[in-house]
Amino acid sequence: MTYTGGILKERMVDMVLFQNNKLNSEESGRGPSGNLYTIFKKEFSDQLSSTRFLILFFLILITGVASLYVAAASIRSTVEESGTDFIFLRLFTTSSSSLPPFTSFISFLGPLVGLSIGFDAINGEQNGSTLSRLLAQPVYRDDVINGKFLAGLAVLTIMTFALGGLVSGFGIMLTGIPPTAEEIARLVIYLLLNIVFMAFWLAISILFSILFRQTATSALGGIALWLLFTVFVPILAGPIANAVYPVKSQDDVISQLRNITLQQNISRVSPSTLYDEASAVLLSPGVRTLGPILMEQIYGATPGPLPLGQSLLLIWPHITGLIAGTLIIFGIAYTIFLRREIRA
Repeated sequence: MTYTGGILKERMVDMVLFQNNKLNSEESGRGPSGNLYTIFKKEFSDQLSSTRFLILFFLILITGVASLYVAAASIRSTVEESGTDFIFLRLFTTSSSSLPPFTSFISFLGPLVGLSIGFDAINGEQNGSTLSRLLAQPVYRDDVINGKFLAGLAVLTIMTFALGGLVSGFGIMLTGIPPTAEEIARLVIYLLLNIVFMAFWLAISILFSILFRQTATSALGGIALWLLFTVFVPILAGPIANAVYPVKSQDDVISQLRNITLQQNISRVSPSTLYDEASAVLLSPGVRTLGPILMEQIYGATPGPLPLGQSLLLIWPHITGLIAGTLIIFGIAYTIFLRREIRA
């Protein structure tokens, strides 16, 4: 009885101490209700001060400014060929023989930024034995993963708008042409599209950091998936479409239409394809369709650029697909993390 009573007494003391620490932390603003903000602030400061983030940011900045400088240098010939409408937006889409446009750099390097932010979000702390210590405190698991994802999303937002502002200011200095209100609106929506696109890869990197114990494995898994979507899916779309709908003659218009449609649908499995098509519509208002054009569609159509509302309707499925993919992947990571047993 004495031994059992001693154990019960020790457990009661531990419970009282735990409740006191919990109340004290809540009174100081660091309780369970404030854990999300605390984790968010810590992860946000760590990401901004990390060397890998600075390296990737300056890499995108240098390549973007270089492509913008080439576009500004060749903007005169572009204006002579296609007029003076939307000159500011052409700085982001004009390419040269030496460098691709600014959107191509973001399409290629943007996923690397998202993957680099979250590939060690969970397994890095688990290998360092800090995750088990963190969860031993009155901290909810969902606060941990939500805080890490929101911190990465905030870093991507700041980086995107800072880069967009720097590149836009540099373009205005080179050309001396201020943007119109519609051009500013299209540019802001384009920057939001960049955030959604990189957030998709951020969610993938966090998922891999939960699935794989080693940080190198999660990083290689994210890079492999990026190469699959960016390189191999567009390459395999053509052979698969040719196998399903072979085009035997040039007069077989129906087979050609089905072949092109299937090839586009397979390519749109890749988030990079969705991003490229949405960027082309936003930054090039003259783009009126993303699929094959029939003579019935050309007849009676009004020439000229599309209004902003019509362009958004054209790319709304692309934006919805990227947002839905991000939420689904993060939901899977969220569920797995809540069910995962964390041992010291």
